[in-house]
Amino acid sequence: MPYEFDADAMYRMPTHFGPRTGPRRGPDGQKFQCRDNPRSSIFSLSFLTEADQLKRMLPPRFQLEGEPVATVSVNYMTEIEWLAGRGYNTLGFSFPARYKGARDDLSGNFLTVLWENLTDPIITGREELGFSKIYCELPPPSHLRGEYYITASWLGFKFLDLHINNLQQQSREAIESAAKQSKSAGTLHYKYMPRTGEWGRADIAYAVLTPAETPNRRVLEQYVGDGHLAFHHARWEDMPTQYNIVNAFADLNILEYRGASLTKTIGGKDLSDQRILQ
Repeated sequence: MPYEFDADAMYRMPTHFGPRTGPRRGPDGQKFQCRDNPRSSIFSLSFLTEADQLKRMLPPRFQLEGEPVATVSVNYMTEIEWLAGRGYNTLGFSFPARYKGARDDLSGNFLTVLWENLTDPIITGREELGFSKIYCELPPPSHLRGEYYITASWLGFKFLDLHINNLQQQSREAIESAAKQSKSAGTLHYKYMPRTGEWGRADIAYAVLTPAETPNRRVLEQYVGDGHLAFHHARWEDMPTQYNIVNAFADLNILEYRGASLTKTIGGKDLSDQRILQ
């Protein structure tokens, strides 16, 4: 007899084995509080570029907000409860944008892509949340004489070199002041899934928001400094499914760097507050 779906449970493919565990559902159906995990070390570098170059990456109903300042962020996470204490790393490219819909009108950081080095968060984040997640190799950074060196690659092809240096620790007052000045509603995304057999049509296509509120996250330390980066042009042969993404970033004109940071945090949320924008 075929199985039936439980309307109160969360499923992902393959559905044939019952509800699935993941970031928003534990082995007994419970949620994870994310009070003392994960531990994160987040490296970020921002730079001023050409507005028209960023505008070409915006989906419908989005517009560039303020200066065309792009930010590359690399997050090394450990002690993740939903992975039974394991961790993974992420690499994101974002810039300030505004979404203007029939109901919602808000500003935030538009996340164009998020590379991750583990399949499980990629699948759950794409299917359940609408993050534009794809895979890359993202080893821990090298650290020598005050400089951090970060690389990202895909099956051996290195597509990013990122250097961060001259880091100076910030006072608790400076950290709290910067947090209060932020006016971002959160992180903006565009969820898209193609319709099977009708490849030019979408089964799903809409904007989503990750709200900025993360009450369980605590900043332990923060440092600000300098840095520079280089995305390396890729041939189709180098990155058959991602070369156009990397090349879009490699083509950006870096007019000036706007500073780097290293932020160490603990705690977070399961992102079940993710919502569709209309």
